[in-house]
Amino acid sequence: MSSLIRAFDKITLVMHWIGGVFLIGMMVATLADVLSRGLFGMTDGAVDWTFIGGVELVKYSLLFTVLFILPHSVSRSQVIVDLFTEGLSQRRKDWLEALYLLCFGLLGVGMCYSFFHLMVESDLYYETTQDLLIPMSYFYAVASFATAMLALSAALQALALITNKKG
Repeated sequence: MSSLIRAFDKITLVMHWIGGVFLIGMMVATLADVLSRGLFGMTDGAVDWTFIGGVELVKYSLLFTVLFILPHSVSRSQVIVDLFTEGLSQRRKDWLEALYLLCFGLLGVGMCYSFFHLMVESDLYYETTQDLLIPMSYFYAVASFATAMLALSAALQALALITNKKG
């Protein structure tokens, strides 16, 4: 069990790094868009280095940043309020955390299901993004994968807490 969790942890760590790359890409796209629009305004339109699709790049980079970082962070970033749990044993605290993680896993399953159906529907009608004309089914497929990984990560971490076999 712990070797499975460690292997899955490595996969989600790579996803975490990819999420960081999306975050940097989002910042670069925003900076480039602001600078090019500023240059366009300062030269009264003489220098037009503006580019189409900057808003879409930022929008989908933000989506992928969040979805790729969540699977690795779901069990590491929880705030525990000792006021409510100070009288509980460590075992009960682990059970409460496992219940929370299972709920997070259910959220991931629901999101995966929704993104999968959006992928099928957008592929059926060949729906594309407005400016860049990229098929929406690609975005939904990646989002479906990332949310499935979130669900699996949360479920594995919850199972490890319940069985006292932390990876």
